[in-house]
Amino acid sequence: MPEAARLLRPGGRLVFLVNGALLMLCMPDLEDVAAGDRLVRDHFGMHRFEWSDDPGVEFHLGHGDWIRLLRRSGFEVEDLVEIRPPEGSTTRYPFVTLEWSRRWPCEEVWKARLNG
Repeated sequence: MPEAARLLRPGGRLVFLVNGALLMLCMPDLEDVAAGDRLVRDHFGMHRFEWSDDPGVEFHLGHGDWIRLLRRSGFEVEDLVEIRPPEGSTTRYPFVTLEWSRRWPCEEVWKARLNG
């Protein structure tokens, strides 16, 4: 976020898409297994995510941590859109079913404006 703030002009907008915080808390350790309807990870301290069947590392924050990071970097949060796919949609992702994403947000769009 500090680098985005450095690159934007004052008043510039930052819009980005992330996996939903709730999705990350409901995902089992295996990447190709769909999220369930139970919390399987801790919310507090959420940051680094690793999967036992994938060498990659992902980073995810809770809403409060996102807000604090954006504000510390000079942004004002304008909106948070929790994505819900419309009826009849399809998905190609093995880690979240359409039924799951119709009940809970699987993706979030953050919109922020650089102060100044």
